[in-house]
Order: sequence, then C-alpha cells, then structure tokens
Amino acid sequence: MEVEVRLFATFREGREKKQKIKINENTTILDIINILNIDENEVAIMLLNGRDGNSDRMLNDGDVISIFPPVGGG
Repeated sequence: MEVEVRLFATFREGREKKQKIKINENTTILDIINILNIDENEVAIMLLNGRDGNSDRMLNDGDVISIFPPVGGG
C-alpha cells in the first residue's frame, strides 16, 4: 500500500514537502509521524483525507495525511 504525506511549516525543514510512503496493513498516522522522526507532541493538526482526528486511525492505500505544527505569529 502507499499513502501520500504532506508536511507544513517547520515540518518541511530537512524533509520533502510532499512524499509517497509505502506502508503495511495496520499502519496508523502515529506510525507515519514516527517514520518521519517527528515528535507527536509537536503535531497540532493531523488530517486524514482532509478530516481531523486521532493519531491512531488506520491508513488505507491512497490515503492523504497532512501534518501541521502549531502556528505562531501575531
């Protein structure tokens, strides 16, 4: 199976903005975050096919995962 991962803001530093990752069955969003060496506590928003939710959701072939850090500014 293969999923597309889209990273935003500081998560793009040293990583591809958009990448395809081959996964096994029973892979979760948290598994993807770990594969990318991102600290789960630094993740503000995780979208699976455009919908917000928990990191324990199972992935399917063709899914799109978008990962955002907290946004600062003012």
